[in-house]
Amino acid sequence: MPDHLQSARDSIIVAVDTDDPGKALDIVQPLVDHVGAFKLGLEFWTSMCANFVLGSAIDVAAFHPAYQMLFTILNGKTMQDWKLNDIPNTMGKATKQVTRLKPRFLTVHAGSGMAGMQAAVKQAAGSHVLAVTVLTSFAEDEAFLTFGAPSKAKVIQFARNALLAGCDGIVCSPQELQILAKFPELSKLMKVTPGVRPAGTDKGDQGRVMTPYDAIKSHADFLVIGRPITDAPDPVATAKAIAEEMAVAFEESEKR
Repeated sequence: MPDHLQSARDSIIVAVDTDDPGKALDIVQPLVDHVGAFKLGLEFWTSMCANFVLGSAIDVAAFHPAYQMLFTILNGKTMQDWKLNDIPNTMGKATKQVTRLKPRFLTVHAGSGMAGMQAAVKQAAGSHVLAVTVLTSFAEDEAFLTFGAPSKAKVIQFARNALLAGCDGIVCSPQELQILAKFPELSKLMKVTPGVRPAGTDKGDQGRVMTPYDAIKSHADFLVIGRPITDAPDPVATAKAIAEEMAVAFEESEKR
C-alpha cells in the first residue's frame, strides 16, 4: 500500500528566500523532517558570496558557523536554484562547482540552449538537473513580449529541448501541467512547479498559480512553496496540512 502522506511530504520543496543565514537556519531546522527539500535561490547564494568577500574577520567568524550548521542539517536536501544560462563551457564548469555541495536538484535555464543544458547534465554528478521554462511571474502578455509565443507553446518547446538534452525534469507553472501531460514522451521529465498557493492565500508575485491539491491532480511531481509556509504562524503545521491535501490528490490520482 503506497504511503501517500510520505510521498506528499517528499514532494514539498520549501523556498528559503532570504539573505540571512541565521534566518535560513530558523526556517530549515523545524521543517527538515517534514518536507523533501529546500530551494536556495540567487538571493541566498549571492549574499553568501558577498558576506565572505566583504565581511571583516569578525563578521566571517560570526556568520560562518550558521552556514556550516545549515548545510549540515540540509545534508543534500537542497534545490540550488541558480538558473544557469551561459555558453556551454561556462555552464559545465559552473555546474561542476554547484554540485560540490551535492544538491538534490539544480536548475539551468532552458533558454541556454541544447548544448548548454547538455554541458550541465554532463557535470551533474548525480544531482537532478531541472530546466527552467517560463517563469511563473510571467503573465500571458509578457510571455508574448519576451518569447513571441504563448507561454504554453514555449513551455512545450523548452520541455522537449530539455528532454533531448538529458535533463531530469523541468520547472514550469502548474497551469502548463495538463497540456504537458498530453505528450507521452514528456512523462519522463519530473515536473517541478512554483506558483503553488493554498486556497485563500495571497498569490504574491506569482502570475500563474494553483492550489497544492490541483497541482498534484494535474501531474506535478514536486511543489515549490515559500511564503505560505515560511511566513505562517506555525510553519510545521502548515507544511503538514499541505502534505495532507496533497496526499488526498495522490490517492485519488492513483484510483483513476
